[in-house]
Amino acid sequence: ASAEIIDLKGMTLLPGLIEGHSHLFLHPYNETPWNDQVLTESRAERTARAAEHAEATLLAGFTTVRDLGTEGAGYDDVGLKAAIEKGAIAGPRMLVATRAIVATGSYGPKSTVTEAIIPKGAEEADGLEGITHAVRSQIGFGADVIKLYADYRWGANGEAEPTFTEAELQKAVEVAHSSGRIVAVHSGTTEGLRRAIAAGVNTIEHGDGGTPELFKLMKAKGIALCPTLAATESIASYRGWKKGIDPETAGIKHKHQIFTEALQAGVTICMGGDVGVFTHGENAKEMLLMAEYGMKPIDVLRSATSVNATIFKLQNLGLVKAGFLADLVAVEGNPVNEIKAVKEVRMVWKDGKRVR
Repeated sequence: ASAEIIDLKGMTLLPGLIEGHSHLFLHPYNETPWNDQVLTESRAERTARAAEHAEATLLAGFTTVRDLGTEGAGYDDVGLKAAIEKGAIAGPRMLVATRAIVATGSYGPKSTVTEAIIPKGAEEADGLEGITHAVRSQIGFGADVIKLYADYRWGANGEAEPTFTEAELQKAVEVAHSSGRIVAVHSGTTEGLRRAIAAGVNTIEHGDGGTPELFKLMKAKGIALCPTLAATESIASYRGWKKGIDPETAGIKHKHQIFTEALQAGVTICMGGDVGVFTHGENAKEMLLMAEYGMKPIDVLRSATSVNATIFKLQNLGLVKAGFLADLVAVEGNPVNEIKAVKEVRMVWKDGKRVR
């Protein structure tokens, strides 16, 4: 065959990186707050931005993304995915969650004007029938993964509290799994996490309510954690925190603690930064933090490739191997020794075609 030989002297060839938690329809909150993005940006604007974000992600060496909700942009992620697959725009392979599912009254944007019709950042559903319908309709419209919020900031004082009952979460898992879809659950409370684990979900997003006991259960049940460290640090920085100068905020200290506990319990760690809270294309920020918070660089690389591929049931991705799809990235230096080399992307291939 007329194979081209490329000299990668001084570089490391990696499988295409897999982003485990992105929101291509969001941009950094320090540019525009989440509420304003949902309420004031038209769907056309949000889709135009998402196309830019998709290209930036691909050029950063992330050849696959699991996009966990359009945050008020309906099923536009299904259309974005189709445009990428048809070659109309450049972008990564996409696993889409479409609208995501929340309990009525729990999610934003909110208004105290009860008569006002306000677009919501996700689809509201309640009860076993309501959940069944929401999961099935999202699958029908193109969802590859079902995303639910086990808790949200709707406590009496605005703190996070559980939303769905264990039975509701269990029903969502049953319906999604019977169609071959995996389930991702946002959780920031201990009780929300307990319910999600009991329901048998596939991945926990954030996991701030984690305890050593719950992490042991996650390990036993094969449930992975997407810790979203970069989102926590980014939000702190938007509130004025300066990394390396200011002491760590309570939120960052807490993230360190739960990440350490999850590692000690042997929980499978998914690489997913909640990118969209911070800049698309800077996805590797999460990988650097995973290493900084105590994970070995080789394990960070595995999380972003073969581990994510396994969790997301991607059969022929995540390894540089004969018979696998040629999603590849070449970086300057060796990230096994120095994880920050993953930011030094020199070449990217998707499906055997060079895109950078």
